[in-house]
Amino acid sequence: MNSLIPRIYYPLKPLIPRKWQIFIRRQIAFRRMPKYSHVWPIDEKAGKAPEGWNGWPDGKKFAVVLTHDVESPKGITRCLQLAKIEEDKGFRSSFNFVAEQYPIPTGLREELEKRGFEIGLHGVQHNGNMFRSRRIFKRNAEKINQYLRQWNVVGFRSPSNYHNLDWIRDLNIEYDLSTFDTDPFEPQPDGAGTIFPFFPGKKKGARAVVELPCTLPLDFTLFVILQMDGIDAWKKKIDWIAEKGGVALLNTHPDYMGFNGNDFSSDEYPAKYYADFLDYIQEKYQNQFWRPLPRELARLWIRNFDKKAPPISRRLRACMLSYSFYESDNRVRRYAESLAKRGDEVDVIALKKRGQKRFEIIKDVNVYRIQERTRDERGKLDHLNRLLKFFIRSSLTVGKMHFKRPYDLVHVHSIPDFEVFAATFPKMTGTKIILDIHDIVPELYLSKFRGGNRSVLFKALVLIEKISAYFSDHVIISNDLWKKKIQNRSVAEEKCTAILNYPDDSIFYPRPARQNRTSPVLMYPGTLNYHQGLDIAIRAFHSIKEKVEGAEFHIYGTGNEENNLKNLVQGLGLENRVLFKKPLSLDEIAEVMSHADLGIVPKRNGFFGGEAFSTKILEFMSLGVPVLVAETKIDRYYFNDKVVWFSKPEDQNDLGEKMLLLLQNPKLRDELSRQASEFVKDFIWARKEGEYFEIVDSLVENR
Repeated sequence: MNSLIPRIYYPLKPLIPRKWQIFIRRQIAFRRMPKYSHVWPIDEKAGKAPEGWNGWPDGKKFAVVLTHDVESPKGITRCLQLAKIEEDKGFRSSFNFVAEQYPIPTGLREELEKRGFEIGLHGVQHNGNMFRSRRIFKRNAEKINQYLRQWNVVGFRSPSNYHNLDWIRDLNIEYDLSTFDTDPFEPQPDGAGTIFPFFPGKKKGARAVVELPCTLPLDFTLFVILQMDGIDAWKKKIDWIAEKGGVALLNTHPDYMGFNGNDFSSDEYPAKYYADFLDYIQEKYQNQFWRPLPRELARLWIRNFDKKAPPISRRLRACMLSYSFYESDNRVRRYAESLAKRGDEVDVIALKKRGQKRFEIIKDVNVYRIQERTRDERGKLDHLNRLLKFFIRSSLTVGKMHFKRPYDLVHVHSIPDFEVFAATFPKMTGTKIILDIHDIVPELYLSKFRGGNRSVLFKALVLIEKISAYFSDHVIISNDLWKKKIQNRSVAEEKCTAILNYPDDSIFYPRPARQNRTSPVLMYPGTLNYHQGLDIAIRAFHSIKEKVEGAEFHIYGTGNEENNLKNLVQGLGLENRVLFKKPLSLDEIAEVMSHADLGIVPKRNGFFGGEAFSTKILEFMSLGVPVLVAETKIDRYYFNDKVVWFSKPEDQNDLGEKMLLLLQNPKLRDELSRQASEFVKDFIWARKEGEYFEIVDSLVENR
């Protein structure tokens, strides 16, 4: 009887009223539950890792992948509400749309992609079973491939999760989402038997398609069919998946989520269930899980497990040159990881810290460390000598690598500007070159070594800037004020783009509140250079230290002023209140910054510091930490009084008063944090990486 009812029901489903559909499915589910209780929601056999599995990127314990199927016009209207829930909690997901079932508003797919979400295809029509026969499937496959090309997407989930894993290679996809590890309540109730991706029916020479099984119970099954009134089943399953080190892949439907308080229809459940589940993941498994989009997970699997099969065609082969430590350079990492995530092959040539490996793969990026560096330069000549050594070594390295396997693009990060000439050999063979100016060099060096803009050094550096920009195919500059300046003296407007140092919201996102707070912590993370104004902040803190019991000022970083700042702290008797900490990687510093009570950015308003954009401000905002900022020219250009608190530049008394007011007023800090959290949503890398891709793809043709 149990098998007969589904056979009759599913073919007749389109003719049955919605309430009766739910009633019948509920009866089927309740009949099946006792029979399958030993394998649902957890099938212990599915927890075995595949042979040769070496673990998740960055040593993460398990992976979390979020997907949504949009099945009706009602679901369409709720997509952005659902996306906002995830954005607020530091997640991104894929939205799978049915191509011809309902009208998709103009710009919806583009808006979601712009905000860092992925788009997938959920069939052409959400009715029937496209796998009923080979002829029917082939007819559907033609239309599906047409929409895959038109939408430029690489993932597919069949309506109602019907599947035939021997046929899906007819689809031009990288991955399929149409199976479950175990789910006896689906129309096609055969479980894949694993909580890891796999290659379905892979044959010799076949194109690689990855199957990503859903491993968490379907929301419709739990809350509508089985009428569960909480997320215990999701919690139980993800705890087991985390223990086994697999993939927690969840499929939910905005169509069935109720966003209007307690006003639900019979086929809806509170959207709060989903939000609570995301909170549960963040709170219990903070920093323990990898959170890829489905396409990123599929590409990782292909790289690790399908060495012999034809690879996914890559859009380009790129190299990044940077006189910096890759793991702590947000700007370089962000570009490299974004290219790698979309399937490009990326090499990075960078500096090495003592004890680091010379070669390492970090989040699918090949990192070559060619020169060891400690920050102990003894002046201009020593600093220049090290830059020249890196220039020679990087020239030889990139030339050798390009000769073996040519690059389509070399992206060079300044400082120094002349590092761009390390790409001379690739440039001669047609490779496109980007010069990315992190800090505008003539003004930086005058700030660092206290010179004037009429000096020989300044004029020489401007000349190098002009020649370097001319050599490059495109110049990226790190803020709009510098863009205007560099266009006036060194590069044409059409060849120059301003891209801020946007925070990566997969790293900088709000954490749970720190428990058992005892004393407030002010924090500065970054370089310890004169223009950063740390001496002003230390003196301001000294003036208020007796008025805020136990307050501490934590400074993370290193730089030219480190010894002077430590001497200042010692002279003021602040050794136990102002604490200097070693620099940390991006992931580590994000965790530390999230527990600060107040971020401090006390820059001087000089010709360099006044126009140097500080990404620390956006990072603090993304973490939900209020920020006290010196009112420099650049910061007044981008921010306002509702999202940061301004102090008068280079005025330690005013800075001290603002510190004290914010530390003594938690409600004021909370309101500032709330406003900033809304503001920063338009200033995250997930929304802006498309600008970078447009530059790259316009330079590199036929990709």
